[in-house]
Amino acid sequence: MNPTIEVSVPKEIIQMILEGAKTLHPKETIFLLRGKTHVDKITISEIVIPPSATYGKGFASLPMFMMPIDFSIIGTAHSHPSGSLALSVEDLNHALGKVLLLVAYPYDGIDSLAVYNRKGEKLKLRVT
Repeated sequence: MNPTIEVSVPKEIIQMILEGAKTLHPKETIFLLRGKTHVDKITISEIVIPPSATYGKGFASLPMFMMPIDFSIIGTAHSHPSGSLALSVEDLNHALGKVLLLVAYPYDGIDSLAVYNRKGEKLKLRVT
């Protein structure tokens, strides 16, 4: 994937992710991202709360055997209560799909977000 690829996310979805992170703080949260991939653009259209997810201080996980068989899930969004927008080794090792969207404390808008591909390359985020 090319780091110049744009990831388009509706404002309403960004707000839901930010609110979810605020609600569970100081625990991490995790969401599944549903959308479509194109040659030079990834469009997120929906978030899904994963079944039986575990939220903790310093981690959020979901049992893979409980994952829905849904080929429209193209990534995850999760929070970093530490305030860091950098991917950890664990984030990369447990990446699901093509996109990893991070939201960091204080969860107060676009400056609290970053989006990466599976290689850890930062992608351009566009809020629609």
